[in-house]
Amino acid sequence: MSDLDFISGSKPIGIERGEGPYLYTDDGTEYLDVGASYACTPLGHSHPAVVDAVQEQVADLTFVDSSYPVQSREDAYASLVAAAPDGLESAWFCNSGTEANEAALKFARSATGDSKIVAATRSFHGRTMGSLAATWKDKYKKPYEPLAGDVEFVPYGDGEELAAAVDDETAAVILEPIQGEGGINVPPAGYLETAREATEEAGAALVLDEVQTGMGRTGEMWACQNAGVTPDVLTTAKGLGNGLPVGAVAVQDWIADGAASHNATFSGGPVVGAAVHATISTLVEAEYPAHAAEVGDYLVTELEAALGDSVREVRGEGLLVGVELKRGANRVARDLAMNHQVLALPAGRTVLRLLPPLVIERAEADRVVDAIADALGATDDS
Repeated sequence: MSDLDFISGSKPIGIERGEGPYLYTDDGTEYLDVGASYACTPLGHSHPAVVDAVQEQVADLTFVDSSYPVQSREDAYASLVAAAPDGLESAWFCNSGTEANEAALKFARSATGDSKIVAATRSFHGRTMGSLAATWKDKYKKPYEPLAGDVEFVPYGDGEELAAAVDDETAAVILEPIQGEGGINVPPAGYLETAREATEEAGAALVLDEVQTGMGRTGEMWACQNAGVTPDVLTTAKGLGNGLPVGAVAVQDWIADGAASHNATFSGGPVVGAAVHATISTLVEAEYPAHAAEVGDYLVTELEAALGDSVREVRGEGLLVGVELKRGANRVARDLAMNHQVLALPAGRTVLRLLPPLVIERAEADRVVDAIADALGATDDS
């Protein structure tokens, strides 16, 4: 099996079960998950609170249309809005991050009456047609063109270019507070504030895609809170149901009041609603965002000390960490999996992406550091 097959296709590791930050094969081999779950299990695998909530709900009621009140759905909406940044008082559930971003762009165009979307280079917002139009890389888009039009890309992190692109015809600016798929790119201080000011002045919506950065991963419940910025629209998915497929859009009132009709059959189904409520409640009550900040700072510090000049940079916030390598990330990820039982992800050609469940402790962080250092041949005097 080639390295490419390992990273982009089937992996030669059959996973049978998971517990906390660990995954296990049918022969009992233990793997530390720092990427295999793609940030979808912030509470770790098979967390009892989520398992109990889902089992109880699926035994009582698996599905009914969202026009019928169901307690688990109401609880999920209440917990999401309570956990959202102040001012985002309305929410809508869907099935994935790309659906959430599709809805966000529709809501912005409907509420503003404008059509122009400003997006960033190296962005990734999903693979459906609307979200794909706001995604940067041609390798994702070319086979499906023409896509939805009126999207302008500006360099990520350049506040002046972004502000200059926002005009009276702009419906929305869509940004990741930290770019994930694009390489764990952290914008300079003041960048999100500039986006907020530019959109407010133009009467456009600021859409922050927190599909990967949300749910406590960056040390706050939402990455935008680290910058003190509240968007008009916030999208989330991945960790929202601790492994169940669910996404959501939270919006300010002016977006909710101005948006046209939008719905989906499985919006806020009872079972995923139970998972959402259990996930958010546990994250908040156990203060896992603060734990992610503490362990993430430790992980970055230890990586920098152990890897030294053998890598170009270690960057990120909380437990969203990128290691910019001097070699291909695919090969390093394969070495970590096959020789160290650590499952990580590439983010582009040279960035190793670390997205562990937020329940990891310093001991697991040490294991990650040791494995990467060994895989890179890093030494104390490197």
